[in-house]
Amino acid sequence: MTGPTAEAEGHDRRSLHERIAADLRDDIMSGSLAPGAKLPSTTQLKARFDASNATVQKALGLLKDERLVVGRAGAAVTVREHRQRTVRPAASMQPAGPGEPYRWLAEAREGGAPARSRLLEVAETVPPGDVAGALGLPDGGTALLRRQIILIDDEPAELVLCFYPPDLARGTALAERRRIKGGTPTLLTELGHPPVLSVDRVSARIPTQEQYEALQLPGNLPVLRTLRVVYSHDERPVEATVMVKAGHLYELRYDFTPS
Repeated sequence: MTGPTAEAEGHDRRSLHERIAADLRDDIMSGSLAPGAKLPSTTQLKARFDASNATVQKALGLLKDERLVVGRAGAAVTVREHRQRTVRPAASMQPAGPGEPYRWLAEAREGGAPARSRLLEVAETVPPGDVAGALGLPDGGTALLRRQIILIDDEPAELVLCFYPPDLARGTALAERRRIKGGTPTLLTELGHPPVLSVDRVSARIPTQEQYEALQLPGNLPVLRTLRVVYSHDERPVEATVMVKAGHLYELRYDFTPS
């Protein structure tokens, strides 16, 4: 019998510096290394991973590129403040009150970080297949796209592509190239299509070229892709949004009440 054994097939084939970075990344994301904490010294890391000084430095370089740690020559490497942000998807569903910013931005600002959105494009386009299916579009049918980037601390945090049925969006503020005061939940409510149900499908994926460039990603780390379909009365889909975040910088929090 030839070919790799089951044990060999399960072996971690990544280079040692990638494996070191993966373990340290998990320590950071799980909170074992808190924001502002010093990472173990190079000597300690060499002993822990049975690695050379060059290999350890290469691993730390990956984490610096990923914006998880900071360090300079002659100083300890520390976990970056706000190295991971928790996003509560349900918070963005409620319409904002008069004069209030979009809920997503308001929540980000509550964490002490300046947050803003930048509108990149408004156009009718053929959406991805899962979006077209969610909106009930015919083959080759178009939807109105509002594409934007959300920035926190002036760094790209999330790429957002919102799609709307053309018969609902045409002739409204959705089709105008300007930001919508209070966000689209507020506008949809004003148009007589209040959001009553939201369904999220979350997956981890390797970033596309557009996502890689827009989010300024450092390597082949996965992104979190959320497809959110918003329904109004009579189960009518009124919005389908694709939201993409860097997987190593963000986590999603969902709160449930037992029934």
